[in-house]
Amino acid sequence: MAAIGKIRSWGPVLVGVIGIALFAFIAGDLWKSCEATGNQQRQQVGSVLGNKISVQDFQTLVDERQEVMKLTQGRDNLTEDELNRLRDEVWQFYSIYEVVKDEADKLGLTVTDEELENVLKEGTNPMLRQLPLQQFINPQTQRFDYNQVSYLLNMMKQQLNNPEVAQQYESFNTFWKYIEKTLRQYLLISKYQTLLGACQLSNPISAKAAFDAQTTESDILLAAFPYTQVSDSTVQVTDAELKAKYNEMKEAFKTDQEIREIKYVSYQVLPSASDREELMKEMKTAADSLAAGAAPAQVVRQAHSQVAFNSIPVTRSALPTDAAAKIDSMSVGQTSAPFETRYENTLNVVKLISKQQLPDSIEYRMIQVGGATLDAARKTADSILVAVKGGAPFDTLAVKYGQTGAKEWMTSQVMDNPQYSTSADTKLLFEAMNNMAVNELRNVELAQGNVILQVTARKKMVDKYVVAVVKRTIDFSKQTYSDAYNKFSQYVSENKTIDQLEQNAEKFGFRMMENSGVTSDAHYVAGIRGTRDALKWVFDSKPGDVSELYECGNNDVLLVVGLTKVNPKGYRELESVKDAVRQLVLRDKKFEVLAKKFDGLKSIEDAKAQGAIVDTVKHVMFSTTSPASISATNSQEPALSGAVSVLKKGEMSKKPIKGNGGAFMFQVLDQRQREGMTFDAKQQELMLQQQQAMMINRGMFLQELLRNANIEDKRYLFF
Repeated sequence: MAAIGKIRSWGPVLVGVIGIALFAFIAGDLWKSCEATGNQQRQQVGSVLGNKISVQDFQTLVDERQEVMKLTQGRDNLTEDELNRLRDEVWQFYSIYEVVKDEADKLGLTVTDEELENVLKEGTNPMLRQLPLQQFINPQTQRFDYNQVSYLLNMMKQQLNNPEVAQQYESFNTFWKYIEKTLRQYLLISKYQTLLGACQLSNPISAKAAFDAQTTESDILLAAFPYTQVSDSTVQVTDAELKAKYNEMKEAFKTDQEIREIKYVSYQVLPSASDREELMKEMKTAADSLAAGAAPAQVVRQAHSQVAFNSIPVTRSALPTDAAAKIDSMSVGQTSAPFETRYENTLNVVKLISKQQLPDSIEYRMIQVGGATLDAARKTADSILVAVKGGAPFDTLAVKYGQTGAKEWMTSQVMDNPQYSTSADTKLLFEAMNNMAVNELRNVELAQGNVILQVTARKKMVDKYVVAVVKRTIDFSKQTYSDAYNKFSQYVSENKTIDQLEQNAEKFGFRMMENSGVTSDAHYVAGIRGTRDALKWVFDSKPGDVSELYECGNNDVLLVVGLTKVNPKGYRELESVKDAVRQLVLRDKKFEVLAKKFDGLKSIEDAKAQGAIVDTVKHVMFSTTSPASISATNSQEPALSGAVSVLKKGEMSKKPIKGNGGAFMFQVLDQRQREGMTFDAKQQELMLQQQQAMMINRGMFLQELLRNANIEDKRYLFF
């Protein structure tokens, strides 16, 4: 009982302990849940209409597109710029499809399997030409031929026991699944466009107004006072006027994404005078060695040339552009002095070793001969050569040794390919082909066996060259980079704020720049390569923050960034667009000054007497695509075109016209309908509908859908 009593006395403590334990257990699960949610959010590359896409899913879309490009273009890799463009295209199409699909789902629009199959079988849909399917376009009908795809897939399926064919089948099957998926998406977008286009209507009044605008042209006598006649310094602009203009034009300053403003200092490290001198010494040594007759391959290799030596004669197109231009003024055996090619920042030495006339194309056939040993292969090749020379059919002997002996063409384009210069066997074959007479037979000994070679035809003799090229980039040394880094590092460490960086930039020999339009879909900061970390910093920081020192570019640029302002999605503040608003207010106030010069004037001649520029402007039409072009103000003037369209021949404008480049008044000298144009209400209505539908087909509706899709683009965090 005493024990029970003691336990009871511990009751409140035990309850507390158990409560704490339960809380810890629940809190632990809650923490894990929050952590998992946080990890998911950190892996999101963006969202459209609130639907999030992870970086893994987006990368899958990019990989699909990349593999298709590689397959259809015969590429192994894409450049950094190409990858950036590809990611942009994938993101753009993903966003477009998501917003259209959302609208289509509301309307019940779908693309069925039957529709997709019909489009593929008909082969006429324009979408098929937008996809990488050129190899399946029938040259006679210019249509996509689905039968070729089916035949290819079926043929591969029958040979899946062959590992090479199985791999090709997997690659092509993946490609075709991508095509079908993408085509289905294209068709849904097209369906939605077609539906919107069918909703566009017109009426006889709109048709007549559009016809008159497109067919009526006027010649006018114009009086212009350009805004340049009023100096900016004579115009006072108040804060109230700026605010009023901002409110008037507010919609023009609306943005669909967050915009960040930065100031930055970048410094590109360049080679010093001593770096250039040191490289010039090395180039002179290479030039002296080549001139003295040293082995070109060895000189080029020891000089660390960017261009490998190729002893196979090549056409001019295979040479670097600067080397090809240099040999025009050189004789065979001559070596140039070191020269600079500024556009590629290189020093160069060129030696013209030989120049000869060789065939541009060579027809040949061969029998490759192997054996248990190299000696056995040599003996077999000797016997084959004797047999062919004795009259044995070349084709028959080739078949005997498991080959066709078919004739093929070797072109200069293939011979010029630098990858062949690294193969000693290929050099031997090319040299033999170049020097053999038509129908000559030769037993060519290679490293692993022999080739019985016969040249059967030669076409078009062209100049070919053997040239040794030593090409070196004029680069900075480690010491030069170290000196630049230390100087820039000192500048960054001594100036902790944006104001300090700006105030002291000139003292260190730097210059501060600014960019008021950094968005999350950018690939670089200030257009400098290798600045993804800096871009992430820009979107992770607060106004007033200064970044660390970044080493970027092609490892030749030093960068420091300061974040000055964050403009959230929506309307940009007046302060951010103050300069643009000020220009609009200045234009309005200048117009007020210039418009008064027209007061009381009754003719264009009176305006000329007041200092107006008078000119005749012909063929003025009410057109949004080609408004009146005024040479006196060097400006396009849609407002002037609109004002002219409502007056008749002989009439004069009642009040000055506010244009983009000045204040105008005019008199209509002549007005006429364009010849051969007659009004047909039904035809004109149909044409208007087609024009409106065309605007939809050009994707005008997409801008509005995308604008309202609340798109978040965080690709900068990952790419």
